[in-house]
Amino acid sequence: MKKFLFKLLGLISLALGILGIFLPILPTTPFLLLSSYLFLKSSERLYNWLINHKVFGQYIKDFQIDKSIPLKVKISSISLLWITITISALCFVPILWVKLLLFAIAIGVTIHILHYKTKKK
Repeated sequence: MKKFLFKLLGLISLALGILGIFLPILPTTPFLLLSSYLFLKSSERLYNWLINHKVFGQYIKDFQIDKSIPLKVKISSISLLWITITISALCFVPILWVKLLLFAIAIGVTIHILHYKTKKK
């Protein structure tokens, strides 16, 4: 039952990661990393498929091998994060404490992204 649940969650995470390629508000790499972990725990076949996939595999390998993020990805992620949070907070959220929470989350995510070393080409 546990393996089935991990496999199901891995597939959901993979679907969200794929959507993240096309939707700027969803991150790709964290969902792919989660999928690889869940597949590692539940299905060797799915794990190997994901790790060796010509598109998704590189995201995972880059991060797993040297815990680094390419500069272009850092810049685009942080820029998109702040644009999205700012628009949401200023245009769609009327409650002050929720606005502050959104900005606190953006600060935390920014610090987290900057914590990783920048991948050298």
